[in-house]
Amino acid sequence: MAAPKSRRQRPAVGAGIGAFLWFLAVAVPLYYLLLTSLRGPGEYMADGPLALPGNLTFENYLNVFEIGFHRYLLNSLIVAVGAIGLVLLVAVPAAFAIVRSNSRAVRVGFMLFLLGLAVPAQAVIIPIYLVITRMHLYDTLIAIILPTAAFTLPISIVVLTSSLRDVPSSLYEAMALDGASNRQVFWHLVLPMSRPGVVTVMIFVGLNAWNNFIFPLVLTQSEDTRVLPLGLWAFQTQYGTDVPGLMAAVVLSTLPIFALYLFGRRQLLSGLAAGAGK
Repeated sequence: MAAPKSRRQRPAVGAGIGAFLWFLAVAVPLYYLLLTSLRGPGEYMADGPLALPGNLTFENYLNVFEIGFHRYLLNSLIVAVGAIGLVLLVAVPAAFAIVRSNSRAVRVGFMLFLLGLAVPAQAVIIPIYLVITRMHLYDTLIAIILPTAAFTLPISIVVLTSSLRDVPSSLYEAMALDGASNRQVFWHLVLPMSRPGVVTVMIFVGLNAWNNFIFPLVLTQSEDTRVLPLGLWAFQTQYGTDVPGLMAAVVLSTLPIFALYLFGRRQLLSGLAAGAGK
């Protein structure tokens, strides 16, 4: 008896329509962002925001650096690197202790970290302001780094804990039989095996530090400590907003984060998959 012919799969019309709508939702803002950054202010006002540019110009990108964009970029890099380093310094050993310890105190500490996920920054911004001023850190980059690291620490510990739980117990037992100490286990087993989770945390903390607006707004004041989200205000004056210049600054401000994502894309997906399985 001849085997029945396989039925032809019907095209997923609904999925195609959804994918096309999603493409439009992503492509139109990118089209507006890139082309507007290459237009002159006069042409933008005369022809409208979605018109094709007549003459492409890079003058907006040159003007961005004249208003101090390089200083805002450097401050944002310092804040992002500082927050990432501080979170990893605390989160990786904490996740290792949570996974390998059976102590009740460690479990209680982990639950307290989880409670931090329910506290929004807007609800405690006044106490944070008071603490920062009492510590004489107001209007410094450290005043941005500390609360940024504190509010990204709970989810970072959750991600790293999920990643370390995927490490087989036999590897810990093998190193224990070889006489390895906890420090050696941490450096030679935990850190290499938790690389996807570490990269995931780096990207997550970096994005939060890079895009944070409320902490720089409340905890800094001077031009020397201004970061990129606040630096974009320089394009808004009492006479209006330089939209092409603003779009050029936005394009430049996204490049470091885009490069960070490309660098750790594979580890990011592995880390998210590890966390989703828990």
